[in-house]
Amino acid sequence: MALVPSYIQRLANYKPGKPISEAQRELGIQNFIKLASNENPLGSSPKAIEAIQNSLVNLHRYPDATGYELRTKLANRFNIKMENVVLGAGSEGIMSTIIRTFLLNDDELISASNSFIGFKVLANASGRRVHWVPMKDYRYDLTAMAEKITDYTKIIYIANPDNPMGTTITRQEFDEFYTHVPERVLIILDEAYYEFAKNSPDYPNSMSYRYDNVITLRTFSKAYGLAGARIGYGFAHESLIENLLKVKVPFEPSLSAQVAGLAALDDVKFLAKTLKINQEGMAYLKQEFDKLGIQQVSSEANFITTVWDSEETASKLTQDLLEKGVIVRQLTGFGWPNCIRISVGLDSENQKCIESLNQVL
Repeated sequence: MALVPSYIQRLANYKPGKPISEAQRELGIQNFIKLASNENPLGSSPKAIEAIQNSLVNLHRYPDATGYELRTKLANRFNIKMENVVLGAGSEGIMSTIIRTFLLNDDELISASNSFIGFKVLANASGRRVHWVPMKDYRYDLTAMAEKITDYTKIIYIANPDNPMGTTITRQEFDEFYTHVPERVLIILDEAYYEFAKNSPDYPNSMSYRYDNVITLRTFSKAYGLAGARIGYGFAHESLIENLLKVKVPFEPSLSAQVAGLAALDDVKFLAKTLKINQEGMAYLKQEFDKLGIQQVSSEANFITTVWDSEETASKLTQDLLEKGVIVRQLTGFGWPNCIRISVGLDSENQKCIESLNQVL
């Protein structure tokens, strides 16, 4: 008998965007700009940093396993009960708990192929059957996904906005899709980029869909700049949250992550500055890509995905930019080998990216 299940043996290791330290070792270049991982170019919320520093004297203590303060603050912020809130180590941590909590032997999952790779890894690692539905025009094809629903369907995952394309589904599309979803099926609406998309007129903010079978996932990683702290949260019916709390890893998130989240929610100035820089940076990059004749996917997040004529072109361009000190993300691991995702940076970083593109094209 094999020690490792076959579906685990078939998994590929997750490959994140290249860290700056790795690029420095490989090329001997010290001054890199990283536009590969959709991180906040401003850094972290200053209030969150201060809170983490003040919490260091308590590192010998376990964190509050219930996450009472942060769950309460999130509940008050979004006008729900604390019993409707769950915390995790980023949205992926909560996804993992959802899969371990609700899947039975013959249950199946549905999502878009070539969407968020974190969910893809977790779904394939579950050993259950997953229906990966092709995207249509770089967007979730909800009509085709609805057609895959069977008596065995248990979880449907939708990233909105999507990563790595930055596209969204509309209110009308979700309303129509929901009419085909049985009450016994859980819909995960992953809104990691919610803050960047929430003002779009057609964006279906999932807090407007407080159905018993909808689970909202959000994160402090992007807009609040806490990717390294690993802190995310979810909203759902209290019966779902009650069972998630039974299964989730004890004492997760960490003490530092919880205090950082608490402080970040109060950092209104940092969030406003983040959104302003992102809006201006997106406009600049779109304009410059158009000038260069670069095909791009319209995005509601904090990155733009560019489309090239072949995998070879995208691969060479990624390497050429790396040698110019610009780290971007070729999307081979996501199933889009001819695409490159470029995160929005500071003004100077965006300008260097465009200057480097001009040089290598």
